Amino acid sequence: MVKSLKKLLAENDRLIHSSMKKVESHVQRQVNEWIHNTVLIEGYDIPFKYKRQKKYKSLKGARVDLIYYPDLESIAGIEFEYMKVIQINLS
Repeated sequence: MVKSLKKLLAENDRLIHSSMKKVESHVQRQVNEWIHNTVLIEGYDIPFKYKRQKKYKSLKGARVDLIYYPDLESIAGIEFEYMKVIQINLS
């Protein structure tokens, strides 16, 4: 990690850090040169999204540590809330 966790969280008060969260579902899809990942976390009704340049093994059933913030996405004029993942690691 480039910055320490404490420093990263201190610099942006919107960031949230969660540990040992269980992944219920993990979907990866190709969009141009990026792989878009959508993860559903046990106990949350909102999807967690992030991008990678390469496919990754499925995280379904794994425990992960996340750094994220809430964001909005507009689809066909309707706004949907999601969690924008800044960092995800296996616990």
